[in-house]
Amino acid sequence: MSSLFEAAGLENEAPRPLADRLRPRTLDEVVGQDHLLRGEGPIARMRAQKRFASIILWGPPGVGKTTIARLLAKESGLEFEPLSAVFSGVADLKKAFERARARREAGRGTLLFVDEIHRFNRAQQDGFLPVVEEGVITLVGATTENPSFELNAALLSRAQVLVLKRLDADSLELLVGRAETELGRDLPVTPAARKALLDLANGDGRYLLNLVEELFALDRDAPLAPEDLSTYLQRRAPVYDRDRDEHYNLISALHKSVRGSDPDAALYWLARMLEGGEDPLFLSRRIVRMANEDIGLADPTAIHAALAAKETYDFLGSPEGELALAQAVVHLASAPKSNAVYSAYKAARRAAKETGSLPPPKHILNAPTRLMKDEGYGAGYEYDHSAEDGISGQDYFPDEMKDRPVFYEPTDRGREAAISERLAKWRALRERRQHKS
Repeated sequence: MSSLFEAAGLENEAPRPLADRLRPRTLDEVVGQDHLLRGEGPIARMRAQKRFASIILWGPPGVGKTTIARLLAKESGLEFEPLSAVFSGVADLKKAFERARARREAGRGTLLFVDEIHRFNRAQQDGFLPVVEEGVITLVGATTENPSFELNAALLSRAQVLVLKRLDADSLELLVGRAETELGRDLPVTPAARKALLDLANGDGRYLLNLVEELFALDRDAPLAPEDLSTYLQRRAPVYDRDRDEHYNLISALHKSVRGSDPDAALYWLARMLEGGEDPLFLSRRIVRMANEDIGLADPTAIHAALAAKETYDFLGSPEGELALAQAVVHLASAPKSNAVYSAYKAARRAAKETGSLPPPKHILNAPTRLMKDEGYGAGYEYDHSAEDGISGQDYFPDEMKDRPVFYEPTDRGREAAISERLAKWRALRERRQHKS
């Protein structure tokens, strides 16, 4: 059904944002996604074979997901049916499926585009399965979240996931050039400000064109310098959602930077998360975990530094307390690393599950009653403090565990080097004792 504006032919005369006016008219005009659209890319192969399958487009905002879906419909001759999972429910899906079935009976196909498809719940996602399998629709879903976590396995098995990239500097520059051609004049900025503008866009083409449109609307004689941009343009908050994919990506980057002994990268990811509004308590917990998991006894002070950072933040709050978190991160990244205790505990847990409920050897059991003494509890126990070098060399594993396991194998880094020497000496003492017995 056309609107009054369309019927009167006035729609094309209505004001349109620059980003909409510059929307690509063919797939060949899409920038920044050559890995999908050119050469042996999956969409390029579909075009060559004239066979368009259901796909999930996964990528950050402003990189062309909606545009690609529209152009796929145009090129394949399918009716473009758009839905937004933010504003649609089961009733809207049923109506879309009914329209698609009616088109199919008339010999026409439908490309159903679902924006933010991850916002549909599991039951709603299941609703796509029969219409996709029957060929009633070709589904193109768009999502900014990791489909592995947000979409049903059944739906993922019926649609290929294609990953779209953030637009690089060359792609963003191409968009600015198109805007200048469209408007017939150069962007009123210095070369340095032009580069700063591309950085400000943060890989988002739509956001860049909105900024460009604002700059073209300015009434200025002299071009803008980088320091002028903040006067006329509002910097967007970093793309960060504490409950979504970016949250887990950035904490992984922070943790692995600490593990990799790179304090500079660790500070960068810590700052990214704090600037994005991450809960400092969450960061504090993860920093404590890093101290236990990746440093352990190679630097026993690391855990104290991590806990002290949490206490300091609780005392000072933001922004002063954030420095304590930064100090702890640098301490951990700069410390010698060992996951020996972490690995030993996991191995011990596996052994505990496998051996069931084996009792301790009787010689290390207390015998507070006559009956327990008669049963041999405590018989033959040697008090280690009275032994030479403070160790008796007795075996403390269950009698049934003949092959004495070794869980903890300290590294030769940091304080664990000295621990390793001591344990080697004590293990040799136990082995000599066992041979004698």
